[in-house]
Amino acid sequence: MTQAQQTIIDSTAAFVRKRLQGAEGGHDWWHTYRVWNLAKTISKEESGDPFVIELGALLHDIADAKFHEGNEELGPQLACEFLMNQGVKSHIVAHVRNIILHVSFRKRNSNIFKSTELSIIQDADRLDAMGAIGIARTFNYGGYKNREIYNPEIPAKPDMTKEQYKNSKAPTINHFYEKLLLLKDMMNTRTGKEMAEKRHRFMEQFLDEFYREWEGRF
Repeated sequence: MTQAQQTIIDSTAAFVRKRLQGAEGGHDWWHTYRVWNLAKTISKEESGDPFVIELGALLHDIADAKFHEGNEELGPQLACEFLMNQGVKSHIVAHVRNIILHVSFRKRNSNIFKSTELSIIQDADRLDAMGAIGIARTFNYGGYKNREIYNPEIPAKPDMTKEQYKNSKAPTINHFYEKLLLLKDMMNTRTGKEMAEKRHRFMEQFLDEFYREWEGRF
């Protein structure tokens, strides 16, 4: 990466950190920071343009639609405006825009856009929704939305449509079956798949312990 590119990366990190100040704890700057680091780790073992990967990782959640009345265009718009003001070439801006549009779990069945860089960032984002961090983020968001922790009378629905998933108000434990436990088999890269195995096992162990405690068993 050139010095000019690194300067843009540094400026982007500063922009994102400021923009996400005060955001919900599971989707704040530190989520972006972790995804950024995970993407760099994965990219060391996979191919891809490091500049696009870092920009895409940093900007992937610049305006998460669920915190902006479902507006899926705001994030790409903000990212494009920022990158163009930084003098980033138009084809890179377009690539980053597509990454932001297609990275989320809600777009898992979309085949409209694919790239190595998207695959790496998508894996990094999914990994941060797994394991110990994923558990912490899930319960933080459930508390933020004032949802029940668990209600055995409300079954999980792992096959929801995009609209059903977006509008769900189910207890937090259901989210494990509707998203988190599905992620291991959705990883794109060899490195991402290897990293996902350990995090997946940890979540299964957590759920086993959760149900034992819920029922008052040893």
